[in-house]
Amino acid sequence: MNDSGKSSFYTVATTLLVVLAIACLVKPASIIAADRPNILFIYTDDQSYKTLSCYGDHPDWVQTPNIDALARRGVRFERAYLGAWCMPSRASILTGRLQHGVETMRMEGQYPRSVYDPSVCRFVPSEFRRQGYHTAQIGKWHTGIDTGYGRDWDYQIVWNRPGHPENAGNYFKNQILTFNGEDRQVGGYSTDNYTEWALEYIRGDHRDANKPWYLWLCYGAVHGPTTPAARHEGTLKGNKPIVPDDIVGPWPGKPKYLAKTAAWQKDSDGTPRMKPKEIDAKSNFNVNEVGKSFEDWIQQMNECNMAIDEGVGRLVAALKETGQYENTLIVYAADQGYGLGEHGFNQKVAPYDATVASPLIIAQPNQVPEAVVRKEAINATDIVNYMCKRGDVQIPWKMHGRDISSLVQNTATDWDQPMIMTHTGRSYGEYTDRIPTDERLTIVGNVPWYVLLRSGQYKYIMNLTAGEMEELYDLGSDPEELTNLAADVGQSDRLQQLRQQAMEELERTDAKFVEHLPLGD
Repeated sequence: MNDSGKSSFYTVATTLLVVLAIACLVKPASIIAADRPNILFIYTDDQSYKTLSCYGDHPDWVQTPNIDALARRGVRFERAYLGAWCMPSRASILTGRLQHGVETMRMEGQYPRSVYDPSVCRFVPSEFRRQGYHTAQIGKWHTGIDTGYGRDWDYQIVWNRPGHPENAGNYFKNQILTFNGEDRQVGGYSTDNYTEWALEYIRGDHRDANKPWYLWLCYGAVHGPTTPAARHEGTLKGNKPIVPDDIVGPWPGKPKYLAKTAAWQKDSDGTPRMKPKEIDAKSNFNVNEVGKSFEDWIQQMNECNMAIDEGVGRLVAALKETGQYENTLIVYAADQGYGLGEHGFNQKVAPYDATVASPLIIAQPNQVPEAVVRKEAINATDIVNYMCKRGDVQIPWKMHGRDISSLVQNTATDWDQPMIMTHTGRSYGEYTDRIPTDERLTIVGNVPWYVLLRSGQYKYIMNLTAGEMEELYDLGSDPEELTNLAADVGQSDRLQQLRQQAMEELERTDAKFVEHLPLGD
């Protein structure tokens, strides 16, 4: 090679090295090994799947374009059952275990104060952290006064409701937040705050650029007291909601407790309005505004969701801008659903899809197929199991989740595994070994303890109250669960089969209360 040729060679080589160096400085996260994805787990609060336009049964004026785009780029599950209410749902996400298997967790002191023994009740993020991930949590924390900073989380900005019961009603403003173990009060709209802090993290602040990351982003909206961002307040006014057929009773074929959970009444012109409701002394805010029309409330709830949808769009844009989009697994879910008048409800907890079923979307370019809808039911522990598998994180304790990889990859054709969820009020682990017979049975939302099983298109509900009916619904022909088939003699074989499946799943997940079920009383 002559001098001229050598000069050209060295010029090209030097240029390539400079380009590579600049790329490493600008986009360090983009060179992380592709077999261990970043995980962005977006978790909303009290969000009915009917508030997302990628799901059915929503009014035409409800539009969530950014969340819909996420669904088009991934797999959308029609139903997910993550928990009956906020705290057990999050406890299952943190431990990979159903509510009755979350050890040492207990409510203690002024609601929502709760405690646990971290040496016994270990959280999954600690294993992500130990096995090479940088872990972060931003937003609502509702699972013990100990938030786990430095043990489970490398970086944390959380609204610690159990640690500050006096501030636990401040879902949207003036929150006492814990920044890496230190408390301070912060103004501004909470959903927007969480988005901004998540964007900082995604863009490289507060983390090790040489590690894959796991971020659990917990939005507080659309939880009551439903309060939209100022820029969205009133923007949906005048739009007409879909009024459920059974917003007021009676509810034949349903359990007796629905008489206590009924939240709506119609005025003289037939307009559904919120009924007066006794305020729970253990709570710190009242989400019911007596006399508020159903129309106004539905508009207000969907206005809250608009800030979340904007946030999702900004998060995805940041992933693309920083070169991390291809290597980031995005999971979008809610802690549970929320009744929008169905069966008379204005709450969560009850075992109907309207009150507890969550949206669930899983997406990642080239790793998860696009525009897929799966009908199989998923629970919280299944999601945890899937994220651990994708992150190649081994959990050293027993978890309750199933391997849903074939569902996410859309290769499963004969899936026949039943899905179980349990509601045991404010009791966890060893405190659920026996079923109470006093007011502890209905302390959350006037809804008794129950076992919910999904098997294909059928749902079975075992209400854990002596003398109370069982429930059976064909969600294929009756998606709104208006007709209880449990008393139909033509369904007796199916009822017995589902009851047996429920018993087997309870035993598989170590539910000791299985020895004290009220069946046959």
